[in-house]
Amino acid sequence: MKTIATCVEEILVSQPFLEDALNRNILNYSALAEELKNPISKMLRKPVKSGAIMMALRRYSPPKEMANKIKLNKVLKNLGDITVRSDLSDYTFKNSNTLIHSHLKMLELIKDNPYVFYTFTRGVHESNVLITSSLKAQIELSYENEVCTSIQDNLSAITIGLPKENTKIAGLYYQFFKRLAWEGISLYEVVSTTNEFTILVEESVVDKAFSAIKGLKN
Repeated sequence: MKTIATCVEEILVSQPFLEDALNRNILNYSALAEELKNPISKMLRKPVKSGAIMMALRRYSPPKEMANKIKLNKVLKNLGDITVRSDLSDYTFKNSNTLIHSHLKMLELIKDNPYVFYTFTRGVHESNVLITSSLKAQIELSYENEVCTSIQDNLSAITIGLPKENTKIAGLYYQFFKRLAWEGISLYEVVSTTNEFTILVEESVVDKAFSAIKGLKN
């Protein structure tokens, strides 16, 4: 049987930003209770009072796994180097039977250059190529027979080194996404390996994004 408390919990769990703001004591309980009055009344199919909702909000305690929280804080404090690469371009191609051959052509061109930033990600219907902008002519030649659906220049990549135990920690990636969202930073793309996490943003916000990520270590 649903109660006001369970309805409050259901709403807060479905809206992580709201829950986070509540835990940080930066919300007005009275205003939030008034805002939740109609949704909770609909959930319970009967009118509810703001006072009862406010009481449930004050009593709300988010589910916590202390062991995981300790591990999460430890991993964040031990993040590896944070590397920024600017002047990047992102290409999106439709998947085809020849796409891998085009990819091999590009790899052949850059194989002896260790300073090139280059990633290739294949999805179900499309693939992305992220490369140093100075090599645009080479990539357009290598992929000339492919269908390019979008090109985006003036991008920067921020790569974060992760401790080896990162794959065992629940909520690690969520911390990155939450921090960037709080700062109003949109992600153009995300690329990851087992122990590295790379976010792609527009160059105009790279400094702000770097500061937000670095702040997680503190």
